[in-house]
Amino acid sequence: MRKALEGLKVIDLTTALNGPFCTMILADYGAEVIKIEPVDGEQSRTWGPIDEKSGESGFYCFVNRNKKGVTLNLKTEKGLQMFYDLVKDADILVENYKGGVTKRLGIDYESVKKVNPTIIYASGSGFGQYGPITHRPCYDIVAQAMGGMVYLTGFKHTDPVKVGPSIADHVAGIYLSVGILLALYNREKTGKGQHVDVSMIDTIFSLLENAIVNYTIGGFIPERQGNIDPSICPFDIYKCKDGFVALGVGNDRLFKKFCATIGHEELLEDPRYKTNVSRCENYVPDLQNIIRDWCKNYTKKEIEDIMDKAGIPCGPVLNVKEAIEHPHIQAREMMVHVNHPTAGEQYYQGCVIKLSETPGSVEAPSPLLGQHNAEVFGLTEEEIKNLKSEGVI
Repeated sequence: MRKALEGLKVIDLTTALNGPFCTMILADYGAEVIKIEPVDGEQSRTWGPIDEKSGESGFYCFVNRNKKGVTLNLKTEKGLQMFYDLVKDADILVENYKGGVTKRLGIDYESVKKVNPTIIYASGSGFGQYGPITHRPCYDIVAQAMGGMVYLTGFKHTDPVKVGPSIADHVAGIYLSVGILLALYNREKTGKGQHVDVSMIDTIFSLLENAIVNYTIGGFIPERQGNIDPSICPFDIYKCKDGFVALGVGNDRLFKKFCATIGHEELLEDPRYKTNVSRCENYVPDLQNIIRDWCKNYTKKEIEDIMDKAGIPCGPVLNVKEAIEHPHIQAREMMVHVNHPTAGEQYYQGCVIKLSETPGSVEAPSPLLGQHNAEVFGLTEEEIKNLKSEGVI
């Protein structure tokens, strides 16, 4: 079955996470992604978990599936020329160096555009391609901190914490792939390539939801509130007999059904809980404790079933093992098996976007270091030997 992005050639100069996550999406949906690594490999090859037998990084293998892998020393004259030859007929180039590095290497947008005027050149960095701190390196925790998310995460009387997974990287990678597709659509109409610029700090800032308007319109700086949503109530996580459940009651109609479901219809006559706004203002401590007292008498499964029958948004708090094994995750093919040439069978996340006619899939494992040098560069064994000795590949 044909894939949506078949026929596109992507040059992948990315490392770590935001860039590789973007190019993983492109590869899953059929683009030919050629990952260029330094001669000694990119940094995430050393990130855990590491397979004991093969020494392969599970992290690297997940985000670099479906790609071809080559090595290239871009600081050498021959390496730079081989790079230029590779991008001449490419559709897309993706890089995630910190600001200024590509220009020093001679692989920036202006340089590449001279070789290939119609290329879509996508940059995913910590701080973007312009601004006073564009030169700084960045990891997810820094973007979360400076973008405003860390300050909002955690409980009121405890230190701020970052969101668990690297959401700055992941969502920046998604934004980057969206930007590439927008640019490709424009190129179809105009024949012109362009530069796509996505930063991790912009990404986090864009996810702050109503925290921004609470300040610009409401006039106050939002503080940490744990699991409570300041604009919806009840909206919280509650302890039960065998763990925790999440409940969300987003409007008056649902609140009426919720009160009947937990046997507290008297709450409907209490002026403190008449509207969503008044419930938000008066949630702690009385309403919160009423719901807590009800939940502690049931198991996660019992509450889930009760709320499912009533039509109330609810779900158990699952650990990773429970999430992987959940029937719905399994039914949605969100876990897939892939056979790696040295690490053996691997099991990780599948494709999120479900397309009816051109679906994505995971068909190939991540490349071994320099695995496709001969194929991609059209090299003989003798040429490979010579280029290795010269430190080019």
